[in-house]
Amino acid sequence: MRPIRRHPLVTFFVLTFVIGWSLVPFGSFGAFAPLVAALVVVPIAQGRAGLVELGRRIIRWRVRWYWWALAIGVPLAVHLLATVLTSELSTLRWAATGDALLFFLLRLVNPTDGPLGEEPGWRGFALPGMQSRLSPLAATAILAVVVTVWHLPLAFLEGGDPWPVLLSLVVGTVGVTFWYTWLFDHTGGSVLLVLVAHSVEGAIDDDSVLYFALWPALAVVLVVADRRWWLRPAPVAATTSLPEAPGRVLR
Repeated sequence: MRPIRRHPLVTFFVLTFVIGWSLVPFGSFGAFAPLVAALVVVPIAQGRAGLVELGRRIIRWRVRWYWWALAIGVPLAVHLLATVLTSELSTLRWAATGDALLFFLLRLVNPTDGPLGEEPGWRGFALPGMQSRLSPLAATAILAVVVTVWHLPLAFLEGGDPWPVLLSLVVGTVGVTFWYTWLFDHTGGSVLLVLVAHSVEGAIDDDSVLYFALWPALAVVLVVADRRWWLRPAPVAATTSLPEAPGRVLR
């Protein structure tokens, strides 16, 4: 237990890879690995207080209305822009409204799917711990690499030529990680808002290269527009708790 308490982040990342990749030989992938790893590491490293804090982040819904609008609207806008730029609006694969809503809700509550299986771990645990020692930019850059590498087996499980899928996966995952950090921090550490954004992002079937390329473009815009925030130094007192964003969370 002592190594876990001394190196909780390292333990979390190792567990996430071991759990997630252990199913690859069987033709599957453990999308739930970050959630499981966090639920193993947090009570050992941080005790009951850590679990309570993680739970608060997961259900933190009291943010100003425009953050909800951005969490839902930005992924939809990226999908729409990609289809418009490629002149393929007619091929955009929308499900019926009821089916799309059901699919979104299932992704939101299904712990074996990407949003709920990943976000409590990546954003709820790993990101706050990294930002206690690093600037948001540095922490996100490192996390983007880790998350991208963790996802790589998916490119080879799809069948067919893996390289286009691999390229899209790498470019898209790196870019969207910056968006998720920005949303998470600016909502006072709301995993729920990132969960919603992640669920919306996967609610429309769009596998075009341009769609994935738009996420790093958005990441560049966010970094340039909010560069002082991205480069702010880590807190003097290194803890795994993320300071609240003043004035951005409704009490």
